[in-house]
Amino acid sequence: MRLLVEKLPLSENTSFVARTHRTPHFEVPWHQHEEYELILFTEGAGMSFVGNHVGEFEVGDVYFLGANLPHTFQKRGDLVTSAVVVQFRDDFWGPQFLELPESRGVKKLLQSAAQGFKAKGSLPQKLEPLIKQLEFARGFERLLILGQCLHLLAGSTEWDTLSTQELRPLQLRDQERIDRIFQHTMTHFREPISLEEIAAVARMSIPAFCAYFKKRTKKTYIDFVNEMRIGYACTLLADTEQTVLQVSYDSGFNTIAHFNKQFLKLKGMTPSRFRKTFEESSFA
Repeated sequence: MRLLVEKLPLSENTSFVARTHRTPHFEVPWHQHEEYELILFTEGAGMSFVGNHVGEFEVGDVYFLGANLPHTFQKRGDLVTSAVVVQFRDDFWGPQFLELPESRGVKKLLQSAAQGFKAKGSLPQKLEPLIKQLEFARGFERLLILGQCLHLLAGSTEWDTLSTQELRPLQLRDQERIDRIFQHTMTHFREPISLEEIAAVARMSIPAFCAYFKKRTKKTYIDFVNEMRIGYACTLLADTEQTVLQVSYDSGFNTIAHFNKQFLKLKGMTPSRFRKTFEESSFA
């Protein structure tokens, strides 16, 4: 499956999009678009895929994604999931706006957003009411509120950079190759994926594929698959009563020992401790 390039509709009275997407309209495939995207999750939880980043999202999380950064968010189980999504082009306010001295911080923010951010600390709480207002604001107020959001992001360091994927412009053939690799992995990560199989998807030899993937994503393919499997395991630990052993097999691991080792490496705790921590936070 090829990467979907999304074209966003605008009304005659708006210069950027701000609306809630809720199940089933929340679910979208691996895609990209030329607009920048500010996302506030208001319901549900699940896995986030941003460039070569694999993680989890939950209610209250805020993401800011740069233009043409491939991404998808997959909900957890049968949870209803929704998010307020704000999408805008870097030139929607005119060609000279970002050249103004007062816009230097916003211009730097947009340049830095190419790898995607996830807000942390107090920043999500500051952004949440503004993002919610954007969906219903009208006229010039929309510009003011979006400006406040960008001002907060530009003036903060309370966010994590997501993707480490190479940022150089890609030729169409190269972009289609990495998209095939990512899509195949997202579809089949719960099954055994050999290097021979994924190299065939990339239409490369195994040594060439390993070198290509490491150069392109700054991580090995094995590490990338393990991140995806651990992210999925977190959803099972949170949403089901399956044993840790069952979770490890359902997530694509062949042995419980390897699962525990990778889980500890990526999450800093054991699967059992993760489940207990999640349950304690849910009832707090």
